Amino acid sequence: MFKKEIRLKYKELRSSLTENQIEELSLAIANSVLLLPIWEKTYFHIFLPIEEQKEVNTEYLLHLLSGKDKEICVSKSDFETLKMTTILLTDNTKIKKNEYNIPEPVDGPDASGEIPSNKMEVVFIPLLAYDKKGNRVGYGKGFYDQFLAECTPETIKIGLSFFEAETFIADVFENDIRLDFCITPKKCYRF
Repeated sequence: MFKKEIRLKYKELRSSLTENQIEELSLAIANSVLLLPIWEKTYFHIFLPIEEQKEVNTEYLLHLLSGKDKEICVSKSDFETLKMTTILLTDNTKIKKNEYNIPEPVDGPDASGEIPSNKMEVVFIPLLAYDKKGNRVGYGKGFYDQFLAECTPETIKIGLSFFEAETFIADVFENDIRLDFCITPKKCYRF
């Protein structure tokens, strides 16, 4: 299947999930993340879910990371440049939804400092779908493509999905960056 068809299919599948299902599946995903070989790392980048898109609720993962004293970073998106700025998440960080309903850190006197992308050791990636080779399909804006290109080759890239892998994505591009892992409620894929 092509990315355009895959996007439609998985947006539809996600829209059929109830709030309770999202919470249960998100908790199962967080529990599976505990089994990954990532816990000696320090800098973790995590996405804050767009509730309206029924994304994986990363609150459970945030609690895990916080409980293990990890440096947690979140992004602020610039829709003109299609770039993300990485901000250290602290107790003082204020989060507000932007015009696209993406929860982001708010600028202000308490805003934490920017952290360079190449400092990220583990990145949790929102996605609509992925295939058995670790190719991923997002919303198509390329934010994560640019961001991951700025990370080091050693950065561990982990997709989070409610659904199992597609067999094959037909229109993968040469510079698309693949996942190292994808975690679902039932399975951990390693690529």
